[in-house]
Amino acid sequence: MNDRSQILDLLQRVKDPEIPAISVVELGVVRDVEVEADGSAVVTITPTYTGCPAMDVMADDIRRELLGAGVPAVVVKQPLSPAWTTDWITAEGRRKLKEYGIAPPEKTADIRALKGGSPVVACPQCGSTDTVMLSAFGSTACKALWKCNACLEPFDQFKCL
Repeated sequence: MNDRSQILDLLQRVKDPEIPAISVVELGVVRDVEVEADGSAVVTITPTYTGCPAMDVMADDIRRELLGAGVPAVVVKQPLSPAWTTDWITAEGRRKLKEYGIAPPEKTADIRALKGGSPVVACPQCGSTDTVMLSAFGSTACKALWKCNACLEPFDQFKCL
């Protein structure tokens, strides 16, 4: 197990503990993978926000997955810079978020939000854009709570960071 692409393939099995439908790679948390000459791995992960409680669980899950696959040693680094951005979520990750019932973030910041307007968020259940934010804080700090006026379902929206 001394190939970077093999390590990345294994990391696809490591799920976000708060959103088990998406891997840490798809979430964009895995920033780098280095394979040392002895086959050990150094994995760099960036928290979705400073103080994210899921990071220690992710680091433990990464170690467990790689060690279980025969990687002789695993070091997980957690630098805070550069700051994680929702732009790092892969297209597959965005698709899986929506399928899981979480509205994915826009690719980049919505200019309306920067100018004091409201972003347009489509309901992941029915696709309607007739939605309203109920709270800037959803099930986790990186999500907001919304409601669809068409199907009346509440849903989380992954905030654009």
